[in-house]
Amino acid sequence: MPRIAIIGGGPAGLMAAEQIAAVDGLEVAVFDAMLSLGRKFLMAGRGGMNITHSEPLPAFVGRYGTRQAQIAPLLDAFGPDAVRSWIHGLGIDTFVGTSGRVFPTEMKAAPLLRAWLHRLRDSGVHFHVRHRWLGWTAAGALRFATPDGESCVHADAVILALGGGSWRKLGSDGAWVPLLSERGVPVAPLRPANCGFDVAWSAYFRERFAGQPVKPVVASIGQSRQQGEFNITADGIEGGLVYAVSAPLRDALERDGKAVLTLDLAPGRSLDRLVADLSYPRGRDSLSNHLRRRAGIEGVKAGLLREFCPPEQLTAAVPLAAAIKALPLPVQATRPLDEAISTAGGVVFEALDEQLMLRRMPGIFCAGEMLDWEAPTGGYLLTACLASGRAAGQGARRWLTESRP
Repeated sequence: MPRIAIIGGGPAGLMAAEQIAAVDGLEVAVFDAMLSLGRKFLMAGRGGMNITHSEPLPAFVGRYGTRQAQIAPLLDAFGPDAVRSWIHGLGIDTFVGTSGRVFPTEMKAAPLLRAWLHRLRDSGVHFHVRHRWLGWTAAGALRFATPDGESCVHADAVILALGGGSWRKLGSDGAWVPLLSERGVPVAPLRPANCGFDVAWSAYFRERFAGQPVKPVVASIGQSRQQGEFNITADGIEGGLVYAVSAPLRDALERDGKAVLTLDLAPGRSLDRLVADLSYPRGRDSLSNHLRRRAGIEGVKAGLLREFCPPEQLTAAVPLAAAIKALPLPVQATRPLDEAISTAGGVVFEALDEQLMLRRMPGIFCAGEMLDWEAPTGGYLLTACLASGRAAGQGARRWLTESRP
């Protein structure tokens, strides 16, 4: 019986296994380095498991930036609506939140994963945990480090779904990069995505405001402009709004060696209105009281103005209003890759055929976050992982059928 080995027990690998297990006459085995499967999937669901997004498919595809042309066919075959139907087939109800994001009714990842693994086991999928992939033997067998020593596994086809390079403690450590690179597979460098950034706060600002949210604000860099909130950390900034603009901010840092995030601290007020409001005489009011009473700016927002504006800019209505509407916040670097929510870079699509098989290595397929794409949070990451896993599973199944007598 032909055997397909899937390395990586996250959403992409499990979806690939599901596609293969649906066909009689094929044996499918899933190998994972961790003690249990879907560790990153479970961790991502702790704050509310966001499965996908309900926006129209063209807008959904547009979230994948420079790789939307490669992701689009995968989503045409298995997009947001199909993801919801698939989850319902596992006995998990979903609902659409006010933001358009789709969640399981219970808001948890664990029930979904349990139901999924139960179905896969009933379909004959074999799971092997604590198997860390080490590459290939000279004869082409798969090498694994296990608690009992090194083990070799022979497979007729292999699906690699090894994740990116973030959240190392959950299994995504990027250790696969040299294993493929040394065989001539082009891999774009792994970079942080949906990540925080370092900022050179003053000691006073760090001590006074670390841990506080900044909301509501509009953040912009280049053509990217988003409204939301973010958090001040001891080292810099993080949170949903920062993640939403992290790709252009990171790219600017890599290209220019510096980057500036522009903040509108009063998105509900026009510049003209702010100038008029701030033109009222301060009298005996302190600057803090003047900002609070006339512009609704206080706390951490007032702290940001003091942190980045020269004193003379804070004393006149016109430059002060301009700073409130367009405060430059310089960032120094991305936070380390291991802290990022997801990873950019990976196996480039040009190295793959339309079935996600490596052109240089027939019978070896790739799926999930180890591919060279990125997307914002909001269900886009998970949807593309599932869609690419489905495509790789079907591709491996088809390749085995066509390549064997």
